[in-house]
Amino acid sequence: MGTTGLLQGYQQNLSISFSYEAAMKALSSLITQRKRGDGSMRTGKFDVMFSYLQALDMEQRIAGLQIIHIAGTKGKGSTCTFSEAILRECGFQTGLFTSPHLIDVRERYRINGSDISREKFLLHFWECWHQLKAKSVKDLPMPSLFQFLTLLAFKIFLSEKVDVAILEVGLGGRLDSTNVVQEPVVTGITSLGMDHMEILGNTIEEIAFEKAGIFKPNVPAFTVRQCPKAMSVLHERASKLMIPLELAPPLCSKTLNGLHLGLAGDHQFTNAGLAVALCRCWLKRTGNLNSYLNENWDANLPEPFLRGLSTAHLSGRAQVVCDELCDSSERPEINNSSGGLIFYLDGAHSPESMEVCAKWFSSVARDDLHSSDENGHVDETDCQNKLKNKSSYNVAEKVSRKILLFNCMEVRDPNLLFPQLINTCSSNGVHFSKAFFVPNMSTYHKVDSGTSTISSDISQDVSWQSNLQRVWEKLIHGKRDATIESCPKLEKLTKLSSLGLLTGDPSQNYDSANQNFTNSAVIPSLPLTVKLLRDFARENPSLRLQVLVTGSLHLVGDVLRLLKR
Repeated sequence: MGTTGLLQGYQQNLSISFSYEAAMKALSSLITQRKRGDGSMRTGKFDVMFSYLQALDMEQRIAGLQIIHIAGTKGKGSTCTFSEAILRECGFQTGLFTSPHLIDVRERYRINGSDISREKFLLHFWECWHQLKAKSVKDLPMPSLFQFLTLLAFKIFLSEKVDVAILEVGLGGRLDSTNVVQEPVVTGITSLGMDHMEILGNTIEEIAFEKAGIFKPNVPAFTVRQCPKAMSVLHERASKLMIPLELAPPLCSKTLNGLHLGLAGDHQFTNAGLAVALCRCWLKRTGNLNSYLNENWDANLPEPFLRGLSTAHLSGRAQVVCDELCDSSERPEINNSSGGLIFYLDGAHSPESMEVCAKWFSSVARDDLHSSDENGHVDETDCQNKLKNKSSYNVAEKVSRKILLFNCMEVRDPNLLFPQLINTCSSNGVHFSKAFFVPNMSTYHKVDSGTSTISSDISQDVSWQSNLQRVWEKLIHGKRDATIESCPKLEKLTKLSSLGLLTGDPSQNYDSANQNFTNSAVIPSLPLTVKLLRDFARENPSLRLQVLVTGSLHLVGDVLRLLKR
């Protein structure tokens, strides 16, 4: 390519970049600060979705999409991901809509297994935006953020002519923006639990009622094993619509013919089992099952199903990232990448999901060093080989330290989250040497692009993180009165050893002379926290720092952004 071609390519990329940032600014303008729990407002927002579809000339066209619609409290993103991978391996053009995104909004839209390109995203985004803007009036204002993102999903899937569209419900089901779909091919409900109670109800029955709102007449429905009260509501809702509700059994490892699920954790066998049932039903109802009629489904899954289940990936859910520390040219003898600092990322934010996260972390953290590719797939052998080449310390000589990096939204109750994490880890012999409570980098009033500037601001309000720390310390050490330093001064943060990181027994992290707990710290900046961990790992090559990042998918996404940088 000549100089002229290079210049044109550069100008095109620059134009796309400017347009993408403009799109993020436009999306940010759709964020509303109104409370989601207002029932009448939620009903009104759902009803107006049909008007938006008319404005975009999609009301009739979305009936042509062959949709799998999935709701639930836990595992719906994983089930959607498994379903997409299976049907893609079966040879179909797939579209997947999930939420939230971790780094870049384009993660919400996967076409044939890959995030939609910037060029295609911008093409569909601005067409959708300008159409709605042109028809925006007082009685039909611009949609809210999630409404627009949902409408954009329909626009993308129709334009890209996908064979199957897999839709993950955003919140609830009955009044969710995705529920404008009137005739999906099949619907599924993943595991139910107590979450978003301020919006969906205070009992499991109320929550189940909302989730079952995606059931439609003449459309088969599947679910997994639920508690009796929730299952009763699901059956009642299905019965009123006179539709079958089938229980999808979890997969067992024997069914996988020696392969491993692409998503880690024992709970994924439940999600994978539901995905298999949904895909089999979709193939049958769309007239594509004939190719698999000779398969013995109970004993062996078809090869495309096995390939899909084993290659599925979803960032931020039971993901392991071996951090590649920055170059230590001044002290090459301690350049201990691939093993000294390992991040275990899981966006658990409910009591039930926190227990699942703790079981997963307890299991995987007991193993020796891990390495992972860009999708977080673990390759232990590769990491051990790197370690032998780059450090004088081998696996057996390294001393492991478990660290918790935590934040959650203020609507969450740490008194419900922490006991599940602490008790489950303790029962598996896993104890945290340190807990860091940090604010997220991402904000709730702005949609950032994946290349947005990362701020190291340390002037943020950390009163919520200080509250998390108090609850943590009370649970760890009992109800002793003590003074907790809410946020160490900056000079104290220059050395993590000053925060007691090297203490072997967390139960001894109590300074009786000063009546201070030293098991935890509030740090006002996530970038600073990651830098400190990296510096400490470099300076202590005999240690292996295993950092569990959990409590919020936003926090997980922020950490992934920092690690990718």
